[in-house]
Amino acid sequence: MDTSDEPEPCNASELEDEIADLERRLSKAKAWRRQLAADSRASPPPAGSHQPPSSPLRTALPSSTHFLLLLSDSALPLGSFAFSSGLESYLAHHTKTQNQSQTPNQQQPSFAAFLPLSLSSYAATALPFALAAHRDPSPARLAALDDLLDASLPCAVGRRASVAQGRALLSIWERSFAGVVDRSGSGNGNGDGIGAADALRAFAALLRSSSSSLNSAVTTTAGVSSSRRGGGHGSGRMGGAGDGEPQPETEPEPPAVAAHLAPLLGAVCALVGLSLEQTAYVFMLGHVKALVSAAVRAGMFGPYQAQKTLASGTVQGLITAVIEREWETPVEEAGQNVPVMDLWVGRHEVLYSRIFNS
Repeated sequence: MDTSDEPEPCNASELEDEIADLERRLSKAKAWRRQLAADSRASPPPAGSHQPPSSPLRTALPSSTHFLLLLSDSALPLGSFAFSSGLESYLAHHTKTQNQSQTPNQQQPSFAAFLPLSLSSYAATALPFALAAHRDPSPARLAALDDLLDASLPCAVGRRASVAQGRALLSIWERSFAGVVDRSGSGNGNGDGIGAADALRAFAALLRSSSSSLNSAVTTTAGVSSSRRGGGHGSGRMGGAGDGEPQPETEPEPPAVAAHLAPLLGAVCALVGLSLEQTAYVFMLGHVKALVSAAVRAGMFGPYQAQKTLASGTVQGLITAVIEREWETPVEEAGQNVPVMDLWVGRHEVLYSRIFNS
């Protein structure tokens, strides 16, 4: 509306009157708007134009979000509760105070000191393999990554823990996830036509064949030893035509795959549709949750303090930092960056009493 012809107020009284008039007009306009809104809500919709009310449940979440929650669930039967990742050994070898006693408030800093070391070590040794498997989850690449990771872990105790959890995850995939993902039509992300259910089938078959070959070799070796104990002077072929000379034993070949957790988790996350960032975070958060669970059972703190630790910004910052550090690390350069961690994990077996496997 053009107000150029309207006289401007010449004093404060006229200005106040104009402001009051504008406020009355604004109030009346707002009242009209509220009335129109109420009338539109009260009037029935035209015939044939009824639409059901919108509901959040009608908008299905992506399938990947569902699997993200499943893979990050503490109830996932990986068996991680049986391992402390060196925490129990760290506490046993930790120097106590002079009075040989620690209050709970004094024990909490021990976990606070151990957590960054454990996270950094785990990320440096295993995270690059999980990321590489996510980028290429083909069976051939997965077997190569598994073999390389097995060779790069010098600590036998840590290697056994990784293999135990990896084989548990492979069993979960075969028994629980594979059929569901295959029916949903998901692929392995490489566009080569291999179904999601088939992506890990070759790896699992390779693992079973390796286990069968190893068992056969052990049986053969046991048979040779039994024949020797039974008398090597017979005419059998193991006896060297009765001369009793010892024959070389058949050394079992190393298994083709070991089924470590890191590459298998990366492959499974890729096959169910998780992003690379989600995969890395789930992998590292799972390690933190296992450590916190072990700390609770070791009596370091209670369940409420455990949840406070998991929800803290410190844990979030540590996870984000190690992921950013290892994001571009090639698997050939992955390795232990906290050497004392291998000592703690390795010396777990020599503890007089222990409640964890590692």
